Amino acid sequence: MPDPAPAIAVPPSGIDGFLGTRASLGMDVVLVGLIALLPVLAWSVAAVRRGRYLLHKRLQLFIAAALAAAIVVFEIDVRLVSDWRLRAAASPFWPGGVLAALAVHLVFAVSTFVLLVWVVWEAVARFPSPPTPGTHGPRHRRMARLAAADLVLTAITGSVFYWLAFVAG
Repeated sequence: MPDPAPAIAVPPSGIDGFLGTRASLGMDVVLVGLIALLPVLAWSVAAVRRGRYLLHKRLQLFIAAALAAAIVVFEIDVRLVSDWRLRAAASPFWPGGVLAALAVHLVFAVSTFVLLVWVVWEAVARFPSPPTPGTHGPRHRRMARLAAADLVLTAITGSVFYWLAFVAG
């Protein structure tokens, strides 16, 4: 029986990232951006606890805009520029572990998006300008805590996915 043909290395599509992994530029931007938002989230929580409601509002709107930009960058990268599956194929966790990690990450990413849109929309609609505490406060606090926890879990699961897909191996 003849030896099987040697595997041909296929160069990854798209623009290589800046973190020195197999990931594309878009993936690196999204990962770094998502992790960088966590201190901004902590700053925002600290601001509202100190009664700095306008700063809290501005930081939350910045977080929402940054996450929207990350979604746009991600979608452009995976749909038009890079083939993330080709880049992840070298992982020893491909396909099972990578796809499982992606599925878990997407649960948190989608729910974070929905919760954040809801919390920001209701806050803009129900709180006065400039913002001050109001009757909507207790509900806002509960939903915001859930959205914040979801954002942290999105960053954690996104980092796990990134490591399994683009670092491991």
